[in-house]
This record gives sequence, C-alpha cells and structure tokens, in this order.
Amino acid sequence: MINEELLLQFGAEVRKIEKNELIFEMGHFPNYYYQVLEGKVKMNNFSEDGKEFIQNIFLKGQSFGEPPLFIDEPYPANAIAVTKGKILQIKKTLFYEMLQQHPEASLAVNKSLARRLYYKSVMAPELSSQGPEKRIWKLLTYLKEHNNNDQEEFLIELSRQQIADLTGLRVETVIRAIKKLEKNGDLKIKEGKIFLDIN
Repeated sequence: MINEELLLQFGAEVRKIEKNELIFEMGHFPNYYYQVLEGKVKMNNFSEDGKEFIQNIFLKGQSFGEPPLFIDEPYPANAIAVTKGKILQIKKTLFYEMLQQHPEASLAVNKSLARRLYYKSVMAPELSSQGPEKRIWKLLTYLKEHNNNDQEEFLIELSRQQIADLTGLRVETVIRAIKKLEKNGDLKIKEGKIFLDIN
C-alpha cells in the first residue's frame, strides 16, 4: 500500500493493538488513516438479531476505513483487531498533506479502493444467488489471486467462523461445504488449515 517510511515521515504513529481491541466504532467520524503493520484487522457490523457480518479482513500492508475519510461521513462499520499486532495511524490533515505532495501515494490509495469495490461487485451476485460451495470458492480464490505468495500452496488465513461471516453463511454450512470442496479436490486441509494450489 503506501510506503511505511513515507507515512512515518509525515507524522504517522505506530500503534500497538491487542486481540479484540476496538480501533474505531461504527457511527464515529474519521480522524485518521490506518494501515496494518502486523496482525489482522476486521471491519464488521451486526444485524438486528446480533449476527456478525464481516465486511472484510485486512492484513499486513493493507489500509482500512478510508472511504469515510474522504467524504466526511461516519464509519459504516467497526474496525476490530482479530489478532495482536501493530498499525500505522496518521492524522487526517497530515494524510491529506502527504497525498498532495506525493501523487504516487494517492494513486496507491485509489488502487486499493478500486480493488475493494471490484471485490464487492464480484462477490455480490455470489452472495445473493449461489450455493454455499460456490460462495466459499469465490471468496477463497479471490484471496489467493490478490495476495502475494511465493509458496507452492496458498494458506487461507481465516477461521471457519470468519469465512461464514464473510459469506453470510452459518458456520456449520461452511464446514460441510469445505469438506465437499476438499472431497472434489478443489482444496486441501492440513492440520485443520485450508490450502489452495497456486497454479
């Protein structure tokens, strides 16, 4: 995403986060740009009956929560640390200043936002009309295609519950669907972890 040294040069701070720590809350107005240094962060919200829906999970080098930063709207979801880690945060005014002085950083932000919009466009028809195996397969292959990996196999760093929350399925349905995908030879399960072949 944006070069870490550039962010630090313009006044970004390194913030340590603990598992389940709330980074920002739905309904609050944004004051910072955030980028993951270590660990995982999820953006989520809840239905009226309390069911969690995960909008996305962000890993090292990825930014999160930017759209409201540009349009002065409140956050539509919460950001919560999935694991212990570190994030970079830079004040909105300093972030804008950096973007004005470094067009390549602005381009990186645009590319990241476009990637997320593309993901939502690709996933929307799958989530509304497809069976569980197809929904899950679309999510897993998207993750594989858009994360750098120099290994022969791609590790899906999501729990069954997180996959359920990302696809709108029940966790029991996800477990059954993953077993079916394994039986069909679409993926491998090793010590409970899901792997996809790179080729």
